[in-house]
Amino acid sequence: MLLPLFKQFIKDSESGKRLKKNGGKITKGTIDNYRYVLRNLEAFSSSCAFELRICDALKLNKREQASEKNYWKKFHRKFSNYLYKKGCYDNYVGANMKQIRTFFNYLKKERHFNTGDFYQQLYVRKEEVAILVLSPEQLKFLIHDSAFEAMLTKSEKRIKDIFVFGCTTGLRFSDIFRLTNKNIIQQNTDWYLKAKSKKTKTATTIKLPGYAVAIYEKYKSRSNKKPLFAPITLFNFNKTLKSIGEKAGFTAPIETSRERLGKAQEMSKTAHNSPKRFCDKMSSHMMRRTAITTMLILGMPEHLVRTISGHSSNSSSFYRYVHFAQAYVDQEIEKVHAKLAVY
Repeated sequence: MLLPLFKQFIKDSESGKRLKKNGGKITKGTIDNYRYVLRNLEAFSSSCAFELRICDALKLNKREQASEKNYWKKFHRKFSNYLYKKGCYDNYVGANMKQIRTFFNYLKKERHFNTGDFYQQLYVRKEEVAILVLSPEQLKFLIHDSAFEAMLTKSEKRIKDIFVFGCTTGLRFSDIFRLTNKNIIQQNTDWYLKAKSKKTKTATTIKLPGYAVAIYEKYKSRSNKKPLFAPITLFNFNKTLKSIGEKAGFTAPIETSRERLGKAQEMSKTAHNSPKRFCDKMSSHMMRRTAITTMLILGMPEHLVRTISGHSSNSSSFYRYVHFAQAYVDQEIEKVHAKLAVY
């Protein structure tokens, strides 16, 4: 039966019995993703009365091989439809399939199960989700506008400061809340942030502007062991951020879409059928994206931005930021050209 084997797969990943290709331990975030897939499989099997099992491919005759191939084709179709009916999109469905393929590789390579290659039918769908970032003008507003600052509650001021710090440094949400005083170093009159990504283990050194140093001075702890920023749940961080965006006037309507089975689904309305606004889409992800695109928009060479962001030279995800930044520059150039066209 598949489900007990999947639980063992999670257990081996958690204990360190199963490791990454480079010999490192599987991260907690990845193991959490395995558990989400397990819950989805359990719920799917129960609600759709679909028995989940694995056969020894070496013991199957030609007819049984064909039957097994059809079984996994049927599983892919039914499990995908189950997730789509729950409101999921291609990226989420594809991520589930990717984790199941990883599980099959574990069975073959580490448990020496003759699973065959049927799991290769579990193709992974991907969708390009639109990148939403603050413009340089919006970021400057959050940094410098004192009248706006006065409108915020104490909690909102703290979230705004953390958000601005993230939009400047490009750190991930998890890495920001791991910072301590030791990560901020002063050399003569200059200040630097030195940090190592929890996800990629990439070390970065970033020179901090005055406003980021002021944020550090405001929140630095008396103990070098305590985090610079007090912990907050991701849910509350994102909820407060949306409120901050609304007070900042970032309320322009936006059109966004997601994909199901490769077909775009418009998402320009909220649950209450009102138009979606820019502030409604603000989240922790916007910090890193804003930092990367701002550096590119304002002219920093790509290879230096990659050094700060930790992207490899052939990273496809990084070039999404490059294309987005170029589109922004093109828009600004068109405004200049439009003014020159009128005499």
